[in-house]
Amino acid sequence: MARNLIPVPVRGGTVNGATQRLDRPASAPATPFLAADVGGTYARVGLMRTSSGAGRQVDVLAYRKLACAQYPGLPELLQSFLDDHPQTDVRHCVLACAGHVDHGQVLNDNSVWPIHLDRLRQAMALEDVAVLNDLEALGYAFDHRPDNDDRLLCGPDAGADGPILVIGPGTGLGAAVRLPAFAGGHVLATEAGQMDYAPNSLRERQVLAQLAPQGGYVAYERLVSGPGLLALYAAVCALQGEPLRLAAPDAVTAAAAACSDAQAVEAVEIFCASLGSFAGSLAMTFMATGGVYLAGGFLHSMFALLERSAFAERFLHGRSVRALLSRVPVWVTEHGSKGVLGAAKWYVQRRGPPASQAGPVLEGRSTR
Repeated sequence: MARNLIPVPVRGGTVNGATQRLDRPASAPATPFLAADVGGTYARVGLMRTSSGAGRQVDVLAYRKLACAQYPGLPELLQSFLDDHPQTDVRHCVLACAGHVDHGQVLNDNSVWPIHLDRLRQAMALEDVAVLNDLEALGYAFDHRPDNDDRLLCGPDAGADGPILVIGPGTGLGAAVRLPAFAGGHVLATEAGQMDYAPNSLRERQVLAQLAPQGGYVAYERLVSGPGLLALYAAVCALQGEPLRLAAPDAVTAAAAACSDAQAVEAVEIFCASLGSFAGSLAMTFMATGGVYLAGGFLHSMFALLERSAFAERFLHGRSVRALLSRVPVWVTEHGSKGVLGAAKWYVQRRGPPASQAGPVLEGRSTR
């Protein structure tokens, strides 16, 4: 993997494929700062502040979930949030985003608008804008103690002191790995959602052929995501010669739960099984003995369907490390404010000596 200096105008972060690290970052802001988890559909925004106690903890002063399509761009969305707090002077911001940074722009095919970091800084008079991967941010929010809203899907009710895998099917498909404390506790962003999809059954091969009739590369994200569920539903309908009756992922899951649409039932079954294979392969790759978190309201709302699906068997099936994977707990967790909290934790943990003591050095590496 090549390492080189990249002139990206942000203070730090990793965004699916590009990592910017500030060797001597600015000191952690004592005043409130913004943390935003910007997805393809929603942006979750928090007004944060470093705790006054020991350690580098953060307090959530305010939090909102905003629909991206209701705003012409990210500056307007963030300003709308700040308009509710007119007495607060904010000069620092950390963004958790899918995509990758190229010449100061966050590129993400699933975003409703481009994110230009220079324009954001200028429009909001910010001194510092930091960026990291959205699943990486989620990784910093998890540890080995599940929250009350985390629901155990399979495996034991506690993980070992090992790597934790976070998988987020939503508008796209992301994954990140949190290393255990003895290995530094860092979170590694990945492009796992772009791995080639591997069908496991004859039916899945038929679906894959329907999605790519000329063959070629088909990413897991094409099937294991919200749009992927719709693609599966369309493929199953085409294979059975049935018309499309459903046009949204939640409509497909609702019809599958009610058993009111046979094609929706099959599409959800393939989705859950494929997610099981994807999660098992990554858990095996990273030896994720600390557990697997399936994050997002999308999965949380279809937990009952996941429970009675082939997910658990596909997570384990046919692998020489089946005994290992059987000891890996898999939880389904509501996304909520976890991405915002994780981004804020990452931001605060990485603030070192004041920037005036030394100039910044931006270092990058690309996985693409």
